[in-house]
Amino acid sequence: MNAWRQVARGYVLRIILVLVGVVSVGNSAAGEEQNGGVRPLALSDVLASVEAQYPPFLSALIERDIASGRLKSAQGAFDFNVFARAFGTPAGYYNSGTLDTGFEQFTGIWGATVFGGYRITGGDELPDYDSNRTQRDGEAKLGLRIPLLKDGSIDRRRADVFKARLDKELADPFIQRQQLDFVRAATVAYYGWLGAGQRLHIAEDLLGVASDRVGALSSQVTSGLIAPIVVTDNRRLVVSRQIGLVQAQRRFEAAGLAMSLFYRDSADQPVVAGRSRLPADFPKETVPTADRVASDVDQALQRRPEVIRFELATSKLDVDRRLMKNQLLPNLDLGVTASQDFGEKIYEDKDELEVQAGVELRVPLQRRSAKGRLEEIEGQLSQLSNERRFAQDRIRNEVRDAYSALRAADGQITQTGLNVDLARELQAAEADRFKSGAADLLALQLREQATFDAQVLAVEARTEFFRALADYRAASAADLPARASKSR
Repeated sequence: MNAWRQVARGYVLRIILVLVGVVSVGNSAAGEEQNGGVRPLALSDVLASVEAQYPPFLSALIERDIASGRLKSAQGAFDFNVFARAFGTPAGYYNSGTLDTGFEQFTGIWGATVFGGYRITGGDELPDYDSNRTQRDGEAKLGLRIPLLKDGSIDRRRADVFKARLDKELADPFIQRQQLDFVRAATVAYYGWLGAGQRLHIAEDLLGVASDRVGALSSQVTSGLIAPIVVTDNRRLVVSRQIGLVQAQRRFEAAGLAMSLFYRDSADQPVVAGRSRLPADFPKETVPTADRVASDVDQALQRRPEVIRFELATSKLDVDRRLMKNQLLPNLDLGVTASQDFGEKIYEDKDELEVQAGVELRVPLQRRSAKGRLEEIEGQLSQLSNERRFAQDRIRNEVRDAYSALRAADGQITQTGLNVDLARELQAAEADRFKSGAADLLALQLREQATFDAQVLAVEARTEFFRALADYRAASAADLPARASKSR
């Protein structure tokens, strides 16, 4: 009778565990219903959720908007400027008033600036030395300033725009670095969840073997074939495996919670995927051939965000170097202005078209600011060159190390699979011996535990394989698009 009570208690505990599992994945079930019914969850579902809804990735995408804002701010140096001013002499020997309006446009073409405007003066007739006087209908003016040496080929305003454009390009490697990290983390979380689900199945099967044996053992005790202590030993085994099942359930729930950070529903809420979403088994994957590693290394050196970031950072410093070399030159500025007065001839000398031209030369003797900045830039370029070379070496090592880990994991899958087959064969033989009375329960328990351990190792080996595959794909930048050739 006590044996049957223990059987009943075992089944009650199993029912409780099932109910706990149902409650723990209640949120998951709601999410699955929103996703259109229960179906096995694929890695592509999780990765699609990462790209569409994962908050840290969405935050990384905003970097493009930030860079665009900086570029627009730098382009403000090319804004069209207008001005207007009014002034006069309301009291004095000459009573007059002047309205002066105009515009100025920096073109960016060899640093040239176009300017012009309109001025009109009214009141008393002004003396010849007053530069503000105009004919009755005012004076129109148009001019051009061109820096021939310093600020000609490049100046600070154009340099800021060039660097802002490079900063905008730098947003892409930043986003791609985040993408590689998030895809890898989501992949590892997915296969960790899948592996935990497989271990949960194995733990349930192990418990089921011991629970199913209770009835047969109780019958053998009644028939006097075995001692009652054997039933007690099996009861202990059932309880022990129930504890293991609880631990496996907890591990599965933790893995589901970890994956829910990447897998979200349409309302952008984390979805804890339950057992109903578990695929039947791990997907089939093959290890890249050894001759492909070399091409994947070259691919990584082309696509990895670190390499692109170094290239763009070097381009930014090249802009600064060009600017500083230009700043070492003397100022030699050419200016041309044409003005024409209109209306009644108040002043005889303001009647004809007037053209003014001039050249201004300014030579800073020491130029320490530009020289010091140029030395700083040259040093920074040398640093970047060394860092870039080391980054390339590190990328090569990462790809090769990830490939080595992938091959080792693949070999473990083969060996752990063989280990499972041998353990099952020994367990089956021990079970036959136990049925025939040639072996005791302890020997059978050891064989069952050995099979369980072998199956767990097999699951861990396959989980490790897909973790290594995620590392390899991230190291080789397999999920990033090929770079388009650009001419600068």
